[in-house]
Amino acid sequence: MTYRFLDKVDSPADIKGFTTEELKELCAEIRHYMIECCSVNPGHLGSSLGAVELMVGLHYVYDAPDDKLVFDVGHQAYAHKIITGRREAFRKNRMKDGISGFPKRSESEYDAFGAGHSSTSVSAALGFAEAAKQQGLPHKAVALIGDGSLTGGLAFEGLNNAGVSKTDMLVILNDNNISIDKNIGGLHEYLLKITTNPQYNRAKKRVWDGLGEGWLRSNIQKFVATMKSYLVRNSGGHLFQAMGFRYFGPIDGNDIAQVVETLQKLKSMNGPLLLHVMTKKGKGYAPAEEDQTTWHAPGIFDPETGMRQKSKKGESRYQDVFGEVLLELARSNDKVVGITPAMASGCGMSLLAKEMPKRFYDVGIEEEHAVTFSAGLAAGGLKPFCNIYSSFSHRAFDQIFHDVALQGLPVVLCLDRSGIVGEDGATHHGCYDMAVYRTLPGTVIAAPKDETELKNMMYTASLAEEGPFIIRYPRGYGEGTAWKEQPFEVMEPGKGELLLKGSDIAVIAAGPSANRAVEAALRMKEETGWNPSIYNIRYIKPLDKGIMQTVAESYARVITIEDGCIMGGLYGAVTEYISAGETPIPVRAVGIPDRYISQGTQEELKEECGLTSGEIYKVLTEEREKFSKKNEKVLEN
Repeated sequence: MTYRFLDKVDSPADIKGFTTEELKELCAEIRHYMIECCSVNPGHLGSSLGAVELMVGLHYVYDAPDDKLVFDVGHQAYAHKIITGRREAFRKNRMKDGISGFPKRSESEYDAFGAGHSSTSVSAALGFAEAAKQQGLPHKAVALIGDGSLTGGLAFEGLNNAGVSKTDMLVILNDNNISIDKNIGGLHEYLLKITTNPQYNRAKKRVWDGLGEGWLRSNIQKFVATMKSYLVRNSGGHLFQAMGFRYFGPIDGNDIAQVVETLQKLKSMNGPLLLHVMTKKGKGYAPAEEDQTTWHAPGIFDPETGMRQKSKKGESRYQDVFGEVLLELARSNDKVVGITPAMASGCGMSLLAKEMPKRFYDVGIEEEHAVTFSAGLAAGGLKPFCNIYSSFSHRAFDQIFHDVALQGLPVVLCLDRSGIVGEDGATHHGCYDMAVYRTLPGTVIAAPKDETELKNMMYTASLAEEGPFIIRYPRGYGEGTAWKEQPFEVMEPGKGELLLKGSDIAVIAAGPSANRAVEAALRMKEETGWNPSIYNIRYIKPLDKGIMQTVAESYARVITIEDGCIMGGLYGAVTEYISAGETPIPVRAVGIPDRYISQGTQEELKEECGLTSGEIYKVLTEEREKFSKKNEKVLEN
C-alpha cells in the first residue's frame, strides 16, 4: 500500500513544513501503517496508537537528535521509530535481526536513551539537560512518562531532584486512562492559553525581577501558588508544583494542532516544566479502543475485523497454572494473599482478584514496594505470594536482600517470564535471577520442569516458615502434564530426581531444560545405543547433595543445562561443589552466554543459546566423542 504523506517521511526534517491538515493526514497514515504491520508481526500496539499525535508533534517542534526525546518503557514509541528513518525496518519490529520493540541507543541516533523498564525517563532526561547546560549547548531534553510508570518510585526521585535543580527540561505526562471532564475542559483550556502565552511569561518575569527578593515578593508568590493550586487541583497539578515544576494542562494529546501549539510555547520557557497530556489508548482502531487491556499486545489479528488469532495449543500456560493454584491455595488457607506490581492479568492473578478481592493487592508499577509490602504482610502473620516478572525483580534486589532474606521472612517470590522471553528482547529476558539471588543466604530457589512441579512447589512454599522462597518459571505454555488432576505433594527443597539412567556422562538440568535434555538423550540412545544420565535438579539452592555426590563419584564428565546465565547460575553452583571435592571432573555449561540476548522468537533464541533438544543433542555428541577419545588414549597407554 502507498501512503500520500508517510512515504515522503524518512526523517523528522521531512515533516517540518507540513500544514496542520497534512499533519492530521500523516497521523492517520501512521496509525494505518502500524495496524498493517502489527497485524502480522505482533507488538505493543495500543499505547502506540494513542501516542501518534504526541510523537508527530514532538518531532515537528523539537530538533532531534540534538534535542533529546527520552522514553519511559517505550510502549508508545512506534510512531517515533517510523518517523525517524525506520519505516521499512518496522516491518521486522521485534523480530530476530530486526529492530527492537523499544528505544535502543545502538539502533538509532534518535533513540537518545534505551528503555524497556518503567519510570526511568525523568532521571535520564534530567541527566541530558544537565549535560547540555554544563557544556553550554542549546539542546532541549524532554521526558515522556505514562500515568502507570509515574507510580514507580524512581520517577518521583527524578521529579524531586529536577524540581529543586531548576534545570530547563520538559516532562510530558501521557495520561491514557482518564478522559478530560467536559465541564472543566474550558477552564483548563483557558488556563493553558494564559500560562503558555509568551507575553504573559515575559511580563511575569519583569514583575518578579522588579520586586526583587523579600517578604513582599515571597507573600505574593505564596498567594499565587495557593490560587493556582486550587485552580488545577482537579488535574493533580498541585503535586507537581509542590515539587518545583510549572504545571500545564491537561491538553488533548490526540489533537495535533493543540499538541503542536502547546509544545511550541513550552519550548521557549525555562526551568522544569510538566505538561499533562490526555490520550486514548488504542486511538483510531475500534477494537483497541474498546478493549485496551487485550490490545496492549494483541498478538496476530485480522486488521479488517479485529479478530485475534487463537492459539491451537491445548497445554496450559505457566501463568495460568500459577493463577489457578494460587486461588486453590487461598481457598484452603486464609493466610494466603497475592501481590503484583501491575501485572494481574499477565501473571494470572486476576482469578484471585475476582473471587477474593480483599486478599489481592495490585500495588502498581512498584516492584520495590511490592517486595517490602510482602515482607510486612509476612511479618504480620500472612503468607504472601508476590509475583514479579523475573527481569523486573532485579529492581527490588535490595528489598529482597534487606527486607526479606536478612529477616528470614516467609515471602514467596514467583518470578514469571524467567529465562528466554522472546520478542521483547534484552530488557525483558529473565536470565539473571538464579545468579543474583543465589548469593543470598537462606534463600530457596526452585525451577519446576513442568506445570505439575510448579503446582507442588507453590504448595511447598505455602508451608515454608522462613524465606525467601523463590520459584522461577518461563513465559508461555508448559509441557502438557495433567497437573489439574494431581493432588498437592510436598517437594522438599534440596531434593532433585533422576529422570534417565545412563552412564559415563551426567547431565544436571534446571527447569524445562531438563525435558529437552531427556529428548536429546533418548534420541542419542535410539541412534547410537548410548545415553547419559539426566538429573532434574529442581532446586538451584539448596543443591541436592546426594545427586552431587553421586555425580562427582560416578561420572567422568558433567554437563549443566539452564535457561539462565551461565555465569553464577546452576553452572556456578555445580562447579563450586565439584571443585571443592577430592576428584574434580570436567564440567561443561549450556545456557545463556555472557552477552545480552537480543529479540526473536523463543525457539530462535533458545537455539542460539543451545537450549533446544537438537542443540543439546549436538553437545552430548561432542562430549561422547571426547570421552571416547580419552578412553582410547588410556587403553593405548
